[in-house]
Amino acid sequence: MAQQFRIRKGDTVCIIAGKDKGKSGQVLRVNRQDSRLLVQGINLVKRHQKQTIAQEGGIVQKEASIHISNVAHMDPASKKPTRVRMQFLEDGRKVRVAKRSGETIES
Repeated sequence: MAQQFRIRKGDTVCIIAGKDKGKSGQVLRVNRQDSRLLVQGINLVKRHQKQTIAQEGGIVQKEASIHISNVAHMDPASKKPTRVRMQFLEDGRKVRVAKRSGETIES
């Protein structure tokens, strides 16, 4: 049975543990098999890149993945870390809701 992730691509998250604690960014990619995320501007590492026709070689700085347990959703109202719960609306849609403020999180 697959684990349900409440964090999706495009969501704004806050880093709650690690070297980038306190920073926030947008989720670029979600890896469900390894429970890891790629967050824009977070966990930057330097990699040696070989030159190609399309790209110049040298030392390139890019994002590395971070474990999903080290991030928390940003509350749309207060811009603080929050937990997320699932809720059914009157029309039958299932939406994500921030526990801190009660606002729905747009997909």
